[in-house]
Order: sequence, then C-alpha cells, then structure tokens
Amino acid sequence: MTFDLISPARLREKMAPDATAEYALIDVRELGVHSEGHPFFAVPLPLSQLELKALKLLPRKSVPLYILDQGPELPLAERAAELLAGFGYSDIRLVERGVEGWREAGFEIFSGINVPSKAFGEFVEEAYGTPHITASDLAERQKQGEKIVILDSRPFREFHRMSIPGGIDMPGAELVHRVYETVPDADTQIVVNCAGRTRSIIGAQSLINAGIPNPVAALKDGTMGWHLADLKLAHKENRVAPPPGPDAGSRSQQSADQVATRFGVKTIDLDTLEAWQQERETRSLYLLDVRDEAEYLAGHFPGALHAPGGQLVQATDEYVATRNARIVLIDGESVRAVMTASWLLQMNWPEVLVLQTSPDRFTETGPSAGAEIEQTPVISAHELDAALASGEPIAVIDLGSSPAYRAGHIPGAYWAIRARLDKDLIFVPPMGLIVLTSKDGDIAHLAAQEVARLRPGTLIRVLDGGTAAWKQASLPLEKGETQLLSRLDDLWSRPYDTSDPEEVRKRMQDYLTWEVGLMQQIERDGLVRFQRFEP
Repeated sequence: MTFDLISPARLREKMAPDATAEYALIDVRELGVHSEGHPFFAVPLPLSQLELKALKLLPRKSVPLYILDQGPELPLAERAAELLAGFGYSDIRLVERGVEGWREAGFEIFSGINVPSKAFGEFVEEAYGTPHITASDLAERQKQGEKIVILDSRPFREFHRMSIPGGIDMPGAELVHRVYETVPDADTQIVVNCAGRTRSIIGAQSLINAGIPNPVAALKDGTMGWHLADLKLAHKENRVAPPPGPDAGSRSQQSADQVATRFGVKTIDLDTLEAWQQERETRSLYLLDVRDEAEYLAGHFPGALHAPGGQLVQATDEYVATRNARIVLIDGESVRAVMTASWLLQMNWPEVLVLQTSPDRFTETGPSAGAEIEQTPVISAHELDAALASGEPIAVIDLGSSPAYRAGHIPGAYWAIRARLDKDLIFVPPMGLIVLTSKDGDIAHLAAQEVARLRPGTLIRVLDGGTAAWKQASLPLEKGETQLLSRLDDLWSRPYDTSDPEEVRKRMQDYLTWEVGLMQQIERDGLVRFQRFEP
C-alpha cells in the first residue's frame, strides 16, 4: 500500500488555533522516544500497541489521520498506516520526514509527555494567580499545629506509593465532589498536592472556582518539592476521602452549578446524544465516564469509556486523540462532569458537554471491551517451566514494558520492543521454539505472526496469560536488565525511576524546570490558545 505525504508546513496550517476541522496527529514511536521531542499536539500511539488502543483513541474511521515517526532513518509510519487502513481508517497521510522534517522546518519541538495538559497547568497558575505554599512553609505550619488538611489530587496508586504525611487521597474531579464531606468547616486551610505541579494547580483552582469558603493553596512542586526540601515522604498510606453524604452532596452540586454558569458548561439530553451517535461517520464522538473506577465498573452508560476527570485534564491525550471532536462527559451527580468540562473548555476543546442522565441508565458493568486479538497457540506457565528445565533449545522473548522486565521476568528471557523485532530478532540464536510473553499476553499474541514471518520454520507459542500467569504460578523470576534486544526507550522515565538518590534529585529539579518553561515554549510555538474566563 502507498500513502500520500503531508509536509510539515501544510500540517501546521491544519493545526492553526482557529482551525475547526477535525484531525488526529498520531506519533507511532515508543513513548520514551516521543518524550524526547514531538510537535505540541502529537498524540502518542506506539506501533507496538496500536491494535490495542487505536479504536478507543480514534472512534471515527474517516477522520483525517497524520502519522508521525522519527523520519527516514527510523521509519514506522508506513507500517502503522497499513495497520490502520486494515482497520478501516480511510483518510491517512504520512508526515513528510517525520519529526526530523518538523524540526528541519524550524517548528517548535516539545519534550516530555502529556504536554498540552502540563502547559495548561502552567497557564492556569499564571492566568488566575493560583495561591501556593512551599513545602518548608507547610511543614512549619503543620509543626505549629495549624488547622490544615492536605488533599492529594492523584489516583490512589500514586498516592499509595508516596504522599505528604497526613494527606488524604481525593483525585482531581473528586475534589469538589467530596471536599465538603471531608472538610466541613470553613476556616481550615486546604492544601492540594500532586507529584509535581499540574494537578496541584488545577486541583486548588478547582476549589477556588467552585467558591469553597476555605483558604486554598497548591503545594508548590508537590511531593517532589517536599523531597527536595529534605522532608520525609509517607509511603503505603490508605486514607481516601469518603463520598459525600446528602448535605455535603447538595453543597457540591451548588458549587458545580456556579462553575457551569461561569464557564459556560452546557448539557445535552439523551435524544441529542442519540442524534450525535448517528453522526459518528462524519463527527468524532467521545463518550467518557469521569467517575472513579469502582463506580464505573459497578455500572456505566452503555458504550462509555472510563476517563476519571482529574486524569482526563492531566493527560487528555491518553483519552482523546482527535482535535475538535465532540466530547460528552457522564457523571450521575454531574459535579465531576461539570468540573472536568470547565477545564476542557479552557483548554480550547470546542464541544464539551455534560450528559443529562441518571444512574438507572448505567446498565453496562465491568471494564469496556478490549480489542479483538487473533490468538496464537499457547503454552502454559508450568509447561514452559518444564520445557526450560529439560534443556530444550527455547528462546523466551518478553515484549512487556522495560520496568516490568527489570522488576522480574522469566529466567533467561530476552526483552524486546515489538515494533523493532524486524531488526532486533537477529540477535536471538536459531531455536526450535520461541515463546513470546508480555504482561497479560495480548502484545505477545499480536507479535506472533510477525515473529513467524521473521523465523520461518520455527515453532511459535505464546505464554498463556502472559508473565502475570507465570508469577501467579509462583515460578522463579530473574531481576535486572539481563538480556536486552532493544534500546530501553519504550516508556518515559519518571524522576523517581532510579535508585540513585542524587540522580533522583537531579531528575526532579530538571522536571520541575521543564514544566515551568513550557509557557515560553508555547508562546514561541504559536499553535496554542488556552482560554481565561473572567470571574
């Protein structure tokens, strides 16, 4: 198959701030490579995981797709385009010379991940003057016994890993929903924190916008700032804010109503939604449930995907890939949906609406359906263990994430990135049997036909249930970077993803400097137009 090219200059015209047509700029490099540099609105969709994520990120198959890779030296775009065309996507163009072409054209390159959301957080602090408190000041005021409550705006997994001592987990959109139940009096100082800056700022400003009577501040630089101030973090904490009772829920709803009025948050009814669903061939529609995961799994609106409100603002490109699409948010009580919508509108998403509905419409349960994956013959964990013990010539190739491989993998297993098997498989000696594995086996199944084509005559099997099944069977694990076939750039490395204390400090300082510097970058770039709403 052949695909048309689009020049960086022409693509930039389509990305202009006043452009209203839908498009999706998809970066098919690994996330770690994406984080090294990309255009502002490029959405990461690695070729290695494309089949698993494409249909959720790109619901309309006729949307104009622009596929981005590194450039001529590391081409991936054509392979990704062929896969997408096979799924039925019909309007596909390759970005000429990829990221290198964008750079050569003199256009701005952004490092990091979730850049639009991170830049927006910096815009919010500057535009609204969000109050903040430093880690040392907070610690001193705690020591003096002041009435202070610390609300951690991150998902529980992040909170549980490390948190500010005394903190309570209350992720993103849950803040206005749950705050009155947790902080019933008006004179307690509220401090909102995250790991760095964005969710602290958005969380604090959410409470301020909602008219919470308490004094509110963002913890400057979050848990990183706390660590850099040589203060001790808490670990493995489990304190989660309770859902609101009737009185607190009523106060939250009143606050959300004020926000809806100020920021122009609109609603649609079921009849309008049904009409929009009939237009899915011509307009992209994202139907997103912004409640917490437990509520979503217990019951949700048919066809809605889970996108917890705080994370949808913090990492919008992980849920919505099509610019200028329609976004409909769902939340039985509407507080979380309204708060989330207010931020997306300020991020310049033009059609964000809240669905008028009630919980009795939440008739689907469990997680959303995953992609259909062609299955390869499998081998069980115990069968593989016995085969390895027998001394048979077997190669095990782990296609999971590099941190998971480092933490524990099948002894002797190679690690590789699926998208690079065509080049990296040559480093595996000829074997009679190759067993592929990944976290749950999905990526291994996707890669099986590719490996069979590269190694004709070799028996290919997938570990049934993936590496998770091996661990569940209590079979031995090997740790470390023992047999690497591919470069370790599949994921973005977080500042604390190292055991070297000095390196952690340096990474944290670099990360915080990067976040603050995004405002200057977007001014140079000229493609971004966030919106400030007057009180």
